[in-house]
Amino acid sequence: MSKAYCNHEVPWTRQVLSGISLIQDSHYNKGLAFSDHERTVLGLHGLLPARVMTLEEQANQVMWNINRKKTALDKYQYFMSVMDSNEKLFYHVLINNVFDLMPIVYTPTVGQACQQFGYIFNRPRGMYITIKDLNRVGSVLRNWPNRVEAIVFTDGERILGLGDLGAFGMGIPIGKLALYTACAGINPRSLLPVTIDTGTNRKELLEDPYYTGLKAKRTRGDAYDALIEEFMVEASKLWGKTCLLQFEDFGNANAFRLLEKYKDRFCVFNDDIQGTASVALAGLYAAARITKKKISENVYVFFGAGSAGIGIAELIAMAICQQDGVKVEEARKCIWLVDSKGLIFKGRARLNGLKPRYAHEWKGGELTDLAEIVKAVKATALIGVSGQSKVFTAKVIKQMGANCDRPIIFPYSNPNSKAEASAAECYEHTGGRCIFASGSPWPSQEITLNGKKIKVIPAQGNNAYIFPGVALGVMSTKALHIPDQIFITAAKTLAGLVTQDMLDTGSIYPALKDIRKVSVQIAVAVANECFKNGHATVAKPEDNQLETLVRSVMFDHTKHTSYVHNDYEESLEVQK
Repeated sequence: MSKAYCNHEVPWTRQVLSGISLIQDSHYNKGLAFSDHERTVLGLHGLLPARVMTLEEQANQVMWNINRKKTALDKYQYFMSVMDSNEKLFYHVLINNVFDLMPIVYTPTVGQACQQFGYIFNRPRGMYITIKDLNRVGSVLRNWPNRVEAIVFTDGERILGLGDLGAFGMGIPIGKLALYTACAGINPRSLLPVTIDTGTNRKELLEDPYYTGLKAKRTRGDAYDALIEEFMVEASKLWGKTCLLQFEDFGNANAFRLLEKYKDRFCVFNDDIQGTASVALAGLYAAARITKKKISENVYVFFGAGSAGIGIAELIAMAICQQDGVKVEEARKCIWLVDSKGLIFKGRARLNGLKPRYAHEWKGGELTDLAEIVKAVKATALIGVSGQSKVFTAKVIKQMGANCDRPIIFPYSNPNSKAEASAAECYEHTGGRCIFASGSPWPSQEITLNGKKIKVIPAQGNNAYIFPGVALGVMSTKALHIPDQIFITAAKTLAGLVTQDMLDTGSIYPALKDIRKVSVQIAVAVANECFKNGHATVAKPEDNQLETLVRSVMFDHTKHTSYVHNDYEESLEVQK
């Protein structure tokens, strides 16, 4: 066995940095913000230009550089290089410009970054666990230098709506964890992005000279399951049972199966299933204030019956059960699924997975045309999670407008190139009457509604409203498990933060610029739920102190720590 995989001490050792080592450590580097006194004490003179700049001055310089870049991918590459060199500066810029930069570090630009990942690869971030590491995953994980409190991991099989990108999918865990910090203030030093590399079935990647993963077809079956099991067990053994493990962009064949397998054994959730479901449910709660209908009074059509679609459907059904006091079988009756073969109904062939739960009695025969399906079931809410662009045609959208006064249309697929329809198309073909939300941002629109011209900001059902706040609440209570109820609680909290003024301008979600405040409120509600359901492992504070508990674990991006005098050794100690 090679030395790299031999048992050895976990490298969480005390060390004091100075000189060039200090400048090269992104967690402690302050760039030109080191004071003259610090430069003297820490051996930095001559290694930096003479100018001393404040954190804010450096942030302005970063934004100047971002704004002069011509393409979104160029902006992404430059900004991620800032993360590699000066972590606190990166988060300071991102937090204070989250509305402008979220589309750069996450959807839609992160999709393009993943497609080009091997071409723009500069410096490794996170960890890669390959099928060749089976039976030695624990040794591999011990190579990570920091204690870890949360992991986002993917096997790259279903990246956004882009399909199997294999190891190129690492951009997603990196982007998600950047939003953990930017949106919820979680310390980046405690976060770990991971790619589980079991190969890829995409021929062009296997032939790509710059592909960064294993050049082999995907391993499936018992060996795949054994690798996931070993990873879950070893991560929990190394960093504790409260270490949060977030599944991300797994293929339909594995997403639900793995979540069901592990949700009662580890502190886990799947953002594609539960985060997407929660943000969609929040949008429906907010839309109900416009339509004046309960969520159970809608007829839902889902175009796309994979993990995201069924995940949203299941959470809606669970919410209806709680709201109306009915059994889940009854709650599901208002939800119809459409897959690649058309409308799902009882007795139709080719039903697998969880689809039979939504196979209702139907006498209309097989239907494949979406406009006909929408008309036949009298849909009032249409949700797209198919990854297929332009399938919400003018005919489909107009039929939704004919079915009800305020149709709910959520083309959620990411990025915009995969969206089922654009915001402009949905507003145009419903005469401005639709209640709209998408997965990625669209430009503002001017519409005429009830004889008045108004400017609307198309709502973005961004999972970033949900997963950072949920993670913060779970981590602040050191919860052992994350039951589905957490995501209903998060949805209700998010919807409750939507004001009437927001609804009047067409938005069913709060402004993204306020996402830090949103995440704190969701975290407080989630923390309360964790204490209520008995999964928290820290002492419960007084009810009015829950926010204090949540904020006590948040990362401070607003100032640089002084690295001299008595606090020098403590502030440069590598986090244990």
